[in-house]
Amino acid sequence: MELQYLTATESIRRFETGELSPVELLDSVVARTAATEPLIGAVTEEMLDDAYAAAHAAAERYRRGDARPLEGVPLMLKEEQPIAGRLAEEGSLLERGAVAEVTHPIVERIFDAGAVVHGRTTTPEFCCAPVTHTALWGVTRNPHNTDMTPGGSSGGSGAVLAAGATTLATGSDIGGSIRIPSSYCGVVGFKPPFARVPGLPPFSSDTYCADGPMGRSVADVAMLQNVISGPWAGDPASLRPQLRVSADVASLAGLRIALSYTLGGYSPDPAVIANTRAVADALRSAGATVEEVELPWTPEQVLRTAWAHFGAVMGPFIESVGDSDPAQLAQLMPYTRAFIDAASGAGGYVDGLIAESAFARPLGDLLERYDALLCPTIANTGMPADAACTDSAATFSELMTLPFNIVGRVPVLAVPSGRAPNGVPTGVQIVGRTFDDQTVFRIGAAAEAELDLWTRAEWWPRLAAPATA
Repeated sequence: MELQYLTATESIRRFETGELSPVELLDSVVARTAATEPLIGAVTEEMLDDAYAAAHAAAERYRRGDARPLEGVPLMLKEEQPIAGRLAEEGSLLERGAVAEVTHPIVERIFDAGAVVHGRTTTPEFCCAPVTHTALWGVTRNPHNTDMTPGGSSGGSGAVLAAGATTLATGSDIGGSIRIPSSYCGVVGFKPPFARVPGLPPFSSDTYCADGPMGRSVADVAMLQNVISGPWAGDPASLRPQLRVSADVASLAGLRIALSYTLGGYSPDPAVIANTRAVADALRSAGATVEEVELPWTPEQVLRTAWAHFGAVMGPFIESVGDSDPAQLAQLMPYTRAFIDAASGAGGYVDGLIAESAFARPLGDLLERYDALLCPTIANTGMPADAACTDSAATFSELMTLPFNIVGRVPVLAVPSGRAPNGVPTGVQIVGRTFDDQTVFRIGAAAEAELDLWTRAEWWPRLAAPATA
């Protein structure tokens, strides 16, 4: 495996044995960023002076034998997660030049754990689209097929991982924003249950929303999750005590897994169905009982329920950034305006809460009988990199992620399932019982070992910048 595609766990093993230094690995991913960034446009800024200082300090810590959990591992942060004193632009002309006054708690934990933070990654404007293109940062593209989107809103993070431009990355998820790019980019991502990972207001109180880890293996994602999770004094919702997860590979004997290709009313592409079936077969080979089940949901019900929530929380938040000034709001991306309009036409907040409870019940009943649910992540096999996404109903009806934000207290691990004919990866979601994070990691680790897809060098795209005269 080329250096830039090493997993974090393998990188740390080599650091510990002296086979590799943190500076050498940073050199590799920085060179890879320079080679791929002209093609994918996934980085908002590099932080190389600080990164090299951290890499040299990490090398010294390994020599002394006092390395921290992420010591020396290159990592990029989603731009949405602020760093005090650095830009906090949210991909929006409304926020151009804005500087953060606070640092996100998971960012503090990542620095404290010894990671080498060398860049920040693109998002759609205000993280409200499943594609990543903005008037501020341009178009972010999928390394597996540069005509296509890496997804959103953590699209930049998915793209840099797939391109080999970093080793770990962060994301956040309010409607699928970790899982969508994980699927399209062929990487692993985890949407923690609400309150497992601390956040900043106002979204730290939003049960749909979670910050989470992304990486190129289940073990890497578990490692980063164990750094960022746990209670924080600034977030009264954050759960205590910390729950640590493991990605050890073991038999799934005794586990019962429900399988749904449609969640009731979605219409996945045949390639998505075939690849989901392959994951189900792999889990059976690992010892699990996997049975196909029915759920009563439809995309229309999902959207009707979710829009009531977004209309009370996210839509007003975006409009408040522009001081509800029509001249300012006219600068919004068309997909942002479409999102606000769709949300503002939904029902009231209280009606939405009642609908959410009713919506959650069939899944709750199902997970009384099964240990987890397996389903596709996205119904389609990709969207153009610059897709307008102004028909919110049509766009969000392809995303099989949103039901598990409505039921926000369930953990969801997203892993690849295969590849579509256009070269874009497909993925599945492993949905656990409320707050049962360990089971989804156990299942994901078994799937990774059985499928042996993204553990192979040939899974990762070969990209190089065009030659210059």
